[in-house]
Amino acid sequence: MQPSPSARAPLAGVRVTEIASFVAAPAAGALLADLGAEVIKVEVEGGETLRHSRPKLLGWKSDFGEAPQFHMDNRGKRSLVLDLRRDEARGALQRVIDGSDVVLTNMLPGRLAKYGLDAESLRAQRPELIVAGLTGYGREGDEADTPSFDYAAYWARTGLMDLMREPDAPPAWLRPGVGDHAAALALSTGILSALRMRDAGAGGQVVDVNLLHVGFYVQGNDAAPTLTTGDGPVPHDRRRPRNPLWNHYPTADERWLFLVMIESDRYWPALCTALGREELRTDERFHDARARYRQSAELSEILSACFQDRTLAEWEAHLAGHPLIWAPVRTLAEAIRDPQAATNGVFAELEHPRAGPFGTVTAPLRLSAHPTPGTALAPELGADGEAILREAGLSEEEIQSALGAR
Repeated sequence: MQPSPSARAPLAGVRVTEIASFVAAPAAGALLADLGAEVIKVEVEGGETLRHSRPKLLGWKSDFGEAPQFHMDNRGKRSLVLDLRRDEARGALQRVIDGSDVVLTNMLPGRLAKYGLDAESLRAQRPELIVAGLTGYGREGDEADTPSFDYAAYWARTGLMDLMREPDAPPAWLRPGVGDHAAALALSTGILSALRMRDAGAGGQVVDVNLLHVGFYVQGNDAAPTLTTGDGPVPHDRRRPRNPLWNHYPTADERWLFLVMIESDRYWPALCTALGREELRTDERFHDARARYRQSAELSEILSACFQDRTLAEWEAHLAGHPLIWAPVRTLAEAIRDPQAATNGVFAELEHPRAGPFGTVTAPLRLSAHPTPGTALAPELGADGEAILREAGLSEEEIQSALGAR
């Protein structure tokens, strides 16, 4: 079913003032904009760092005139540049907030209080206001004002970094924005819930999300048993897996293929057939899941030898006709060309007036009655400043003063 372009957007009429940089909070703002909210992005003079993070600066071999990831997490917003060290700028921002439904920020609590932007101060003036904040370690406790990125709070601090490795390998590296985008989903969920409660007459409230909590939630299937038993999970060892049918194996061209048959008894006969090793079905060493666990090192060697008989492409073609759960381990450059992803609207193309067309990742949800094409660009720095302040009721003189015009 195709969404109707004439349908009223879910967040039509909702205004969000976003005082944030980098990824998690801006990504939540982009999701709200996808759903029809008006999102005003407040930036520092010169623009935030991510706005200027072109691919070449981040290690890509080729370059591009824009920062594609900035456009993904700031699409469809309006831009207002204010120097919050100045009284006139803070006063102007307060006027903008007065006309907003939500304030979204990842500024540290101490800095928010310094500028009078903490939730307590804002909501004392307007109890119906929703204030959504993202921190590294939460709004309470000794580390409330400790700066952080998802690398630290979400990845290293929660044990994820240590778990994501083979026993003899160093801790795994996190790619940019992984924990931040998970946190963005939590933030947007909290904001949507708070808006619904406000519209039902419950007033505004504070939405509090932190990267540390998100990290534990994401690995909840390990964290919950660890909380119960006090013992940490055993790291995966592909040479001696608990379940050889849930393991990754090298192929003839030094690529990898990932088997994900968690219910191994169910899929064992089909795997033996797919590999042309029917004799393994009746081999007493591997007759059920427990036996395969006891003989996991031996069975993993057998399976590894099987998969090294063909290239990854050959296995893809062969296994496609068998009722198994598996996936090729693709590079990202290969993965973005996946026709299944394209068919389901995962990617979109933006048209930039200077840089030309480039691709982006759309919102990870689709509504049957509201299109979320993800094709809006991020705003030019400060492009909407005068209009936003004029809409907030500032005079022309006040506007020029707030913007620091000479």
